[in-house]
Amino acid sequence: MTIGHRVHGRGPVQAVVLHGWFYDGRVFEPMLPGLDPAVFSLAFMDCRGYGSSKAMSGAFDIDTIAADALQLASHLGWEKFAVVGHSMGGKAALRLAANAPERVTRILALTPVWAGGAAFDAQTFDLFRGAVRDVNLRAAILQHSTGGRLPAAWSRWLAEKSAEASTGEAFGAYLESWALGDFAGQVRGLPHETLVAVGAEDAGITADTVKTTWIACLPNARLRVLAECGHYPMLERPLALAALFDQFFPNLYV
Repeated sequence: MTIGHRVHGRGPVQAVVLHGWFYDGRVFEPMLPGLDPAVFSLAFMDCRGYGSSKAMSGAFDIDTIAADALQLASHLGWEKFAVVGHSMGGKAALRLAANAPERVTRILALTPVWAGGAAFDAQTFDLFRGAVRDVNLRAAILQHSTGGRLPAAWSRWLAEKSAEASTGEAFGAYLESWALGDFAGQVRGLPHETLVAVGAEDAGITADTVKTTWIACLPNARLRVLAECGHYPMLERPLALAALFDQFFPNLYV
């Protein structure tokens, strides 16, 4: 069974887009008006247990996300393709590039989790585990990750959307995978052109964190800090993020 997905556009720039831990591929919808369908072919994938893939069984882990993304690209007839990954999806993008380095052309990582284990203390990790069953804790995490500067109603809305979009089993298992999994040694030195975009207001994935991981370990990685933005640039500044797509993805296949 092909993983659930939606394709935007018919253009020559082909990319598989991987969402994060909260919500599914629909999180990118606000930026679609800024993505030229004559330029891009973007496959917004729903990970197993989420959205249009909600009924699919696991394993619910980073390795499976990467394998499903590769299979999706093959299903679409894309021999070579780029990968866009947000948060948890950024870690899966690295896994995919390490697994199929000759097929992945470049990586756009949006407020991404690194390939190593997350630097959580025990109290923080307990809070994240509690969010699997508690929508109020999900909202608190969202408030923190966007710098505490957005309306509480928005954080509550996205927390509820995430609960509707995914199964509790998938949500919990993915947390263990993206937070504890460590394959940093396997991606060190990956040569792919990589742009890592972080929000200036993101309290979790900071520019300093990215500099000591992505930038230090990947020779062709560079950093972009997005002003007035936290962990969800596709929702907080969707057209600015669409402009970043235009800048990063040249018309590779003409």
